[in-house]
Amino acid sequence: MNDLETRRRHSGSHIMTAAVKMMFKEVKLGVGPWTDEGFYQDFDFGEKTFSDKDFKKVEKKMRWIVNKNFPIKKEMVSNDRALALFRDDPFKTELIQEIIDRKEELSFYYFGESLETAFYVDLCAGPHLDSTGELGVFKLTKVAASYWRGDSDKATLTRIYGVAFADKSELEAYEEFLEEAAKRDHRKLGAELGLFAFSEKVGGGLPLFTPKGTFIRHKIEETIMDIQADYGYEKVHIPHITKKELYETSGHWKQYKDDLFHVKGKSDTAFVMKPMNCPHHTQIFDASPKSYRDMPVRYAETTACYRDEQAGELLGLSRVRSITQDDGHVFCTVDQIKQESKNIAEVIRRFYSKLGMFEDGKFWVSLSVRDPQKMEKYLGSDEGWDKAEQFLEEIAQEENFPYKRVEGEAAFYGPKLDFQFRDAIGREWQLATIQIDFVQPTNFKLSYTTAEGKKETPVMIHRAIAGSLERFMSVIIEHFAGAFPAWLSPIQAHILPVNQAHEDFAYDLAKRLKAKDARTEVYDSSDSLGKRIRNSQKAKVPFTIVIGDKEVESGNLQIRKYGEPQDEEMTVEAFLKALQ
Repeated sequence: MNDLETRRRHSGSHIMTAAVKMMFKEVKLGVGPWTDEGFYQDFDFGEKTFSDKDFKKVEKKMRWIVNKNFPIKKEMVSNDRALALFRDDPFKTELIQEIIDRKEELSFYYFGESLETAFYVDLCAGPHLDSTGELGVFKLTKVAASYWRGDSDKATLTRIYGVAFADKSELEAYEEFLEEAAKRDHRKLGAELGLFAFSEKVGGGLPLFTPKGTFIRHKIEETIMDIQADYGYEKVHIPHITKKELYETSGHWKQYKDDLFHVKGKSDTAFVMKPMNCPHHTQIFDASPKSYRDMPVRYAETTACYRDEQAGELLGLSRVRSITQDDGHVFCTVDQIKQESKNIAEVIRRFYSKLGMFEDGKFWVSLSVRDPQKMEKYLGSDEGWDKAEQFLEEIAQEENFPYKRVEGEAAFYGPKLDFQFRDAIGREWQLATIQIDFVQPTNFKLSYTTAEGKKETPVMIHRAIAGSLERFMSVIIEHFAGAFPAWLSPIQAHILPVNQAHEDFAYDLAKRLKAKDARTEVYDSSDSLGKRIRNSQKAKVPFTIVIGDKEVESGNLQIRKYGEPQDEEMTVEAFLKALQ
């Protein structure tokens, strides 16, 4: 997103807010930034209500503001004046007071020639367009509930979303994108294809996977395990609860204690459902003495973690409370960091190549480092952080990854290479990760014995290939629009006998294919052949095989690949190769 798009979206948020205030004089304002897709603003309407039925009225007011072409100007104001401007708005007053407490300057943007005569004023750091007339075309898109400062214990607000573009053609392209995204919505396709379900009796954010959905999950896990087995990874297994002291030692407790499920047993010991696995893996490493000859030690596990997400933030498989992590950790010497990280990069390359996503233009890598303005939030020494960031940048360069350095995206205990993949309609998803951690091994006092007989602290490399299986499935369901590649599809082929006379051949073919690990079903319903072909296409089965007189006589197969109008004749052996 370029600077002009940023300023257009930011200005769109303010113009929408001004329009809402024209309609609701007493409304109070929360925050309202631009986003990667558009903009939003939080409002407190008091006793009044707001819904998408009000969109047209607000948009009419917005057009009036745009047509007036008000100048958009910035002014720095004194503390007293800032508080006076928003003395009747508790949310803005709270923000202003925090800025005053930090001894920072207060900047305001307004529509008009001066702050005294301004049509609209708001606390803001910018940037903005030069005038309201430059906004272009816009549209309000949805309304939702939110919490002040994201805290469920604070006021419930109404969030209004919108988009703004330079011209009508860009808006039309965006609307087409939304239509395509709606067709690919993993919640819709998951139900249609019978992959997963949710139950009120089980609870929100706790998905239930059907046999077909479970096959896909296991196939993802199995594929990753098979690839990384070439690099010496071994499976481990850990329990789902732990004493809170484990996370106090790792440093996670301070960061995540409010997001955990707390467990009370018969004893007075405080337990929690595990939100992550790395602290547990440190204890497996520490369970027996290690020497330099044992290094590196590589653990891998696919296991559930649990986080007490707010109900309003749950979204299909994208945001859940039960998170199955494809997790792995390497304990190694400093000299082994680069090779071990490159091995992980190769696992990522091989796995995403199978999905057709590891191609030029389809991914980039974020070198996620510390925010130099907030160094106090990171654990560990500057020396360790500098080494880790240097190693990761060298790896990105040597592997020829398209990467850029992104400040503030590092975890509190280490920098990362975050792999950002573009799906079929251009959306970006952060999926795989390589992270170097000097902190946790030190916190847990891990050690190995060097060749000289000295104790040395190992380095920990965290790796995720698919990451959360739930979120990963939401991404690939939408990426493939439910039409998975044959190796990942629960059912690879439907065999359709034309009539009863062809059923014996069809069932014998199914038996032959299954003997070669092909996942096939005979579809011999009383429905017409045309309807069965359409149903197979609707179910997004990769291949449909029609068996008639010609096939019985020749032994060859008429194959229709999903989404293609023409059949292709193949031998059984050629079809088995196609399935691979």
